[in-house]
Amino acid sequence: MSLPELRQLRYFVAVAEHLSFTTAARELHLAQQSLSQQIAALERTVGARLLDRDTRGTRLTEPGRLFLAEARAVLDAADRAVAVARRAESGELGRLRLGFLASVANYMLPLVVRACREHLPDVEVSTADTAIDPLVAGLRDGTFDLAFTRPPLVPDLNTRTLAREPVCAVLPASHRLAGRAAVALAELAGEPWVLTPRSSWPPWHDKYDRDFSAAGFRPDVVQRAATVPNLLGLVAAGVGVTRLAASARTLRDTGVVFVPIEGDAAETVAAWHTLSPAAERLVKLLAELSERVDLTSAG
Repeated sequence: MSLPELRQLRYFVAVAEHLSFTTAARELHLAQQSLSQQIAALERTVGARLLDRDTRGTRLTEPGRLFLAEARAVLDAADRAVAVARRAESGELGRLRLGFLASVANYMLPLVVRACREHLPDVEVSTADTAIDPLVAGLRDGTFDLAFTRPPLVPDLNTRTLAREPVCAVLPASHRLAGRAAVALAELAGEPWVLTPRSSWPPWHDKYDRDFSAAGFRPDVVQRAATVPNLLGLVAAGVGVTRLAASARTLRDTGVVFVPIEGDAAETVAAWHTLSPAAERLVKLLAELSERVDLTSAG
């Protein structure tokens, strides 16, 4: 069974509201003959006479009266559907599944969620903090629309830098260099080190290797730990030293000291595989915010 076209419903509603083909045609910027033909086609499709038209004027039939209410509802629904699609295209509607690298979640997650609530109130937001490997896998397979993490990542992911902060040597509070304002990485050549497993994210460890090599040594790694809190705990226990972004100091305030490493910095980036309209809108909001405030201390 064929169904009426939306334009035919709009024509019918205009005639029904004015009870005048002449007035409706003028409002619709349509020739009166063409309007009459469209209403006749609509009546054939519906299988009922909707309007009576004679020398006394135009009147709704009983089927036409009932049809008018339904036609208005259909047109209202169509208008709503168009509005929803347009808002979704502009990033005002939809959903955002956000992934956070565990070590940046402490400052980025509150900031990002506040930005969504303030600027994207009609976007459904879900969050998860995770290690780097499942974060990258989640971006690739669509589990996450957008993630907040640290480079380097992989070639098929896109990134935008949102923050930059010092990298610090994390030392036991009693360490001989704990009182320094800054240290060179080479000054830590003889120290025992605690680092994450090399398998946790090879691109990071490739960069670490280059940095240590440039400083003239290969670290003596005495223990490995998978998370930043565990690394901090090992440093506090005197097992060794490590290097972390300055923002990691918010995860532990006893037993360790953060001393900036000269010339070393870490970035926080937004990362994505395919950017949805809502994700694009959020990235732009955060990029604009990053020009005004330090995101690593704004969470």
